[in-house]
Amino acid sequence: MSRVLNAIVAVCPDFGIGKNGTLPWHPINLRNEMKHFQTMTQTSPVEGKQNVVIMGRKTWFSIPENHRPLRNRINIVLSRQYKAPPTGAHYLAADFSSAIRLVETKLSDQADQIWVIGGNSVYKEMMEEPGTKRLLVTRIMKQFDCDTYFPPITPDKFRLLPQFPGVSMELQEEQGVQYRYEVYESIEN
Repeated sequence: MSRVLNAIVAVCPDFGIGKNGTLPWHPINLRNEMKHFQTMTQTSPVEGKQNVVIMGRKTWFSIPENHRPLRNRINIVLSRQYKAPPTGAHYLAADFSSAIRLVETKLSDQADQIWVIGGNSVYKEMMEEPGTKRLLVTRIMKQFDCDTYFPPITPDKFRLLPQFPGVSMELQEEQGVQYRYEVYESIEN
């Protein structure tokens, strides 16, 4: 695999990422955090190419319908049940490996960066994939009730980077919720 695999996620202190199919802090709207997500997943340094977002079926349907597909990105939805992409999605893949093969073959001329945006099992598969991986994590400093969790980030597999281009490492605050951006890179064993 030649491309770096990127994951982007916002986590509570207990690594919670969701509650009842939505963000745990819903209805609080963290606009700047969402802009960060949009900027990171949309911005391709290669002119004429678009980034790819890979997500599970539940993540796809957790996105408000008026925001699907995610604009200026190639949207791939993973599902073993569907035979065609859900309405609005660009591509369907049965599993993570199939999505990567799709990007490396059929989409190779138009795809730039790969971004995994959820849910738990897709993040887990991405983190276990060989090759270089980056995790862009928003650490929400307040605990919310969660029923879905991000896989553990272990120091034997990932190291925290002291800085990363385009990512502020300063403490952020919106709507009374503090958070900090962290970027991890995989350690090749």
